[in-house]
Amino acid sequence: MAYLSTSNTNIIAISSCVPGHIEKTADYNHISVEERELFSKTTGIIERRVADKDVACSDLCYVAAKHLLDKYNCKEEIDLVIFVSQSPDYILPATSILLQNRLGLKKDCIAFDISLGCSGYVYGLSVITNLMQSGQLKKGLLLVGDKSSTSTTYTDKSTYPLFGDAGTATLIEHSQTKNEMHFNLQSDGSGKNSIIIEHGSCRTPFDKTLEDLVEIEPGISRAKKHLILNGMDVFNFALREAATNINTLYEKSNKTKENTDYFVLHQANKLINESVRKKLKIDIEKVPYSIDVFGNTSSASIPLTMCYKMEEALRTKKLSLLLSGFGVGYSWGSVILETENVYTNLLEYDRA
Repeated sequence: MAYLSTSNTNIIAISSCVPGHIEKTADYNHISVEERELFSKTTGIIERRVADKDVACSDLCYVAAKHLLDKYNCKEEIDLVIFVSQSPDYILPATSILLQNRLGLKKDCIAFDISLGCSGYVYGLSVITNLMQSGQLKKGLLLVGDKSSTSTTYTDKSTYPLFGDAGTATLIEHSQTKNEMHFNLQSDGSGKNSIIIEHGSCRTPFDKTLEDLVEIEPGISRAKKHLILNGMDVFNFALREAATNINTLYEKSNKTKENTDYFVLHQANKLINESVRKKLKIDIEKVPYSIDVFGNTSSASIPLTMCYKMEEALRTKKLSLLLSGFGVGYSWGSVILETENVYTNLLEYDRA
């Protein structure tokens, strides 16, 4: 088990940004009315936000981050920027470095990317708090999000109506109080084919057929550049590993589920999450959802859910939280942490 703990860091604020354009499951005419109803019932997705073609994930993260920098007037104090996403602006350079410049941060600022999807927020927290706990770095930005609509196509019913786009920013500071975070992080690359974009990079480089649509089966046509998702494999993986990971973390950290205020799970789909919740024997009131209005937003789903469903509690109370992300890789991990008076907000992307 990859158990670790960090200390002496606080989450000050979380900001999320979503596109203004809404796509409703009921309007997805590539499948029948009956299939749409079944899809919404099993996944929980009623609608989701989809970015314009010329809007990148970094644009959404930029808006979220700028809001926090302006609110706290701390642009000159940021020592570290980590961008966690599988939707970078370019193959190179790193998107974090572009955001450091775009946000007007000082050059004495560490900036790097982490390529992770569904587990990305938890992994990102483990990295940024490890780097900041000594106190040599005072404030940091964890920018997490994905533009999954780039890698899906309308003619693929297995992926297109599932994913939404979002970007988030979490402002973290070094603290004199201990304030531990406890992590259990895991990975299994044997599951790579369950969620994969196989073509377009070094292993299988770009070629002229990358854009050609091919019918895989009725209702599923896609090109080589598009995401492949085996829903049943992912369901079995999540059911097998997520609850076990969480229970093991509680045992190792000497914390209890009974004393946890909220369990914020990656918004994979409602069937998966409800199965995990029931396996953990957690009351539904403690498990917030955002998938109904935003879809599966990959690495952004945990902070987005916190901004959307937990604003009052986060702003006004001291909370004990369990955050858990699981999916593409396979990669999965959980963290137990405490927050107090965390500012949150949810923004809609404005091109202007």
